[in-house]
Amino acid sequence: MTVFTAGNISKRYINHQALDSVSIDVPEGSIFGLLGPNGAGKTTLIRIINRIIAPDTGTLLFRGDPMKRHDIHRIGYLPEERGLYKKMKVGEQALYLSQLKGLSKQDAIRRLRYWFEKFSLLEWWDRKVEELSKGMQQKVQFIVTIVHEPELLIFDEPFSGFDPINVNLLKDEILGLKEKGSTIIFSTHNMASVEELCDHIALINNSRKILDGKVKDIRNQYKANIYEISFNGFSGYLKDLFAPDDEVLSETTDEDLRVARVRLAEGKKANDMLNMMLPHAEIHSFHEVLPTMNDIFISKVNEKRGS
Repeated sequence: MTVFTAGNISKRYINHQALDSVSIDVPEGSIFGLLGPNGAGKTTLIRIINRIIAPDTGTLLFRGDPMKRHDIHRIGYLPEERGLYKKMKVGEQALYLSQLKGLSKQDAIRRLRYWFEKFSLLEWWDRKVEELSKGMQQKVQFIVTIVHEPELLIFDEPFSGFDPINVNLLKDEILGLKEKGSTIIFSTHNMASVEELCDHIALINNSRKILDGKVKDIRNQYKANIYEISFNGFSGYLKDLFAPDDEVLSETTDEDLRVARVRLAEGKKANDMLNMMLPHAEIHSFHEVLPTMNDIFISKVNEKRGS
């Protein structure tokens, strides 16, 4: 089932087309990656979903019905721009924001204390926000975003400013939310995070969607018939074992083990490579090399710039 649909969304500012007929479908229980270079239109789309700004044209559906103003309470939004009231006490502010999301004071206190304890923030409950480090403030905002257990969560660059330990902590929490049934839109420049977390992606560039689908399907779609093989027992030139239209891309030696990447000619398969190598070498490992999301991201963006 689709939780959220944006259909042919367009938005123009005075001298800039921010979005041009962009459509996305966010499946229930998935982590949907919204990708694109700076200025592509990702944040504009997120603000439209959150009803901060309105589209010029297009439709927004929440669980198949036209999105209404009260549906905003079914969404949790962590913006890229962080913002807490510096002079307020941490717990007081978290409680205030949680009640704005529709929680009773009693439920808000119970849930907040659970999350504050989990994130090692409980001792800071009565301290002012300005006394917290940047990373601790981001944790508080993450908690406030998820505390009302919304049906749709939107995280815009959630790892910005976090050290590696806290990035991993947040990744684990995001995956845990997914396991409990949350549907998540995840906007980021970090392609490694996309491969770790996302089930589906949409790539936006220059206001238009240029790629979307399941991460696994996209990586398979853009594979280039490249294989990595580690072996020993053969000391000659590796290219002598292959046909002229095959290409040895790289080769390294680690002690007595040689590791090579080879691009096979169109139409050839993994067994063809193994059949060429087996009579001459002892093979230790062999696998197909799929492109990373970073490779695909750069390739598609550069392709559009050149067109």
